[in-house]
Amino acid sequence: MSTVTNDDFKSYLTPFNIVTGLIIIAGLIVTVIRFTGGLGAVTNLDDNYPWGIWISFDLLCGVALAAGGYTTAAACYVFGFKKYHSAVRPAVLTAFLGYALVVMALHYDVGRPWRLPYPIFVQQGTTSLLFEVGLCVFLYLTVLFMEFLPTLFEWTGWRKLRDALVKMTLVLVIFGVVLSTLHQSSLGALYTIAPSKLHPLWYSAYLPVFFFVSSIAAGLSMVIFEGSLSHKYLHRMMDEEYNRNHNDVVLGFAKGCSWVLFGYFALKMVGLTYDNNWHYLASGFGAWFLVEMLCFVALPAFLYAVGARDKNFALIKWTAILTVLGIVLNRFNVSLVAFNYHLPSEAKYFPAFMEIIISVFIVTVGVVVFRFVSTRMPVFFEHPDYKGQH
Repeated sequence: MSTVTNDDFKSYLTPFNIVTGLIIIAGLIVTVIRFTGGLGAVTNLDDNYPWGIWISFDLLCGVALAAGGYTTAAACYVFGFKKYHSAVRPAVLTAFLGYALVVMALHYDVGRPWRLPYPIFVQQGTTSLLFEVGLCVFLYLTVLFMEFLPTLFEWTGWRKLRDALVKMTLVLVIFGVVLSTLHQSSLGALYTIAPSKLHPLWYSAYLPVFFFVSSIAAGLSMVIFEGSLSHKYLHRMMDEEYNRNHNDVVLGFAKGCSWVLFGYFALKMVGLTYDNNWHYLASGFGAWFLVEMLCFVALPAFLYAVGARDKNFALIKWTAILTVLGIVLNRFNVSLVAFNYHLPSEAKYFPAFMEIIISVFIVTVGVVVFRFVSTRMPVFFEHPDYKGQH
């Protein structure tokens, strides 16, 4: 009978395990408070701000940053860029966990979480944008789960189920791209119903287009960012093919992201001109808008181009971080900073400490699960029984 020795116990006391353990304990405590005391016990939400940081960060940012799943799969299977094949499974895993955690976060945010499936299965509000978003997220999460299952079945040895799902890959990828296009743009469309509340520099009839295009940049940058972290901390799990193609993936995605960001910048300027909102640039909100556009859109577009031209991988990785921060900043600006811009400062929303703890807790859960799965299942390497069968 095996026994746990002091050395075994000390091996678990790594800085990563200690920090994540403390965050998870704090998150569980706040979870108990939330579901026993209600939203008022842990949030600063009110009638002016029924949606707070859980919608801004956990939903809007989470969905955008999980876009690496459909962008990578589409590049490999739809557009035929097979050199990106090694990046598909990590991207799909990241996207699946991202969407799963979005659903988990929604349980905290709605007043009666046990009725979350109600609009899908009981009474559909087919004229509501929220219903369209909810339906697409539900279907896309199902698609991502089916795309992830071959990885699980290779690990468990269930060959027949794995082979059946692999034959459906192209259909699932196309279905996933359609669903992603719909719900990424619909999240932006949600804010077109509040023209009097959102500052004109961020409000536009083109918001659905802005959200969709920026999600492509977010997805490509997250694949570079997540791939770089995995390459550093999970290098022992990667096979020769993944390591051989890693630089090609980074360079290719950097070129693509540069073009997307330049296009996104041009679209934003078209929106600004169409609405004739140039005079707002002379205000305080105008200065903040210019910070977002110049420092977190134009600058990373230029840096990506330089990094790809010079094959400067360090520059590309830092630019990926800058782009991810820019997408987060944009979603926060639309949903919080520029929302209810006419209210006095004392009436503005700022998240409570326990709201922030829950958001950090959810991200930490995602990191822990990603680490657990990727260190056990064939995510960064080909399973020896299925070599060349993907």
